[in-house]
Amino acid sequence: MHWRVTNETRQRLLADRAERAESFIQRFQGLMGRASLPMGGGMHIEPCNSIHTFFMRIPIDVAFLDAEGRIVKQLSAMPPWRTSSIYFKARSVLELPAGVLGASGTQEGDRLVFTPGEAPGA
Repeated sequence: MHWRVTNETRQRLLADRAERAESFIQRFQGLMGRASLPMGGGMHIEPCNSIHTFFMRIPIDVAFLDAEGRIVKQLSAMPPWRTSSIYFKARSVLELPAGVLGASGTQEGDRLVFTPGEAPGA
């Protein structure tokens, strides 16, 4: 299943084909090894309060979310082979193509909403 991610505070669509990683294996693998992350794509990792970009080939925008979906910290264009700090208030992380957060005007404190999207090819 894919998810639509909307910045409810700014009324901006951030992704319409975000994947969700919930199992240990899915969370561990995340976006590792992918050559690209197309616009509209994303990865929501739950539970999660820190990430790494080891073995990744692309920079990503990162939003750390609390239990209500509010951004407690965001990182723009986090390059490969880096680690984030631990954000103790974060319960999940949304990874997006680099530039999406800035282009949408998304800021810390904004609330993101996840709704089921259509399956690919539907």
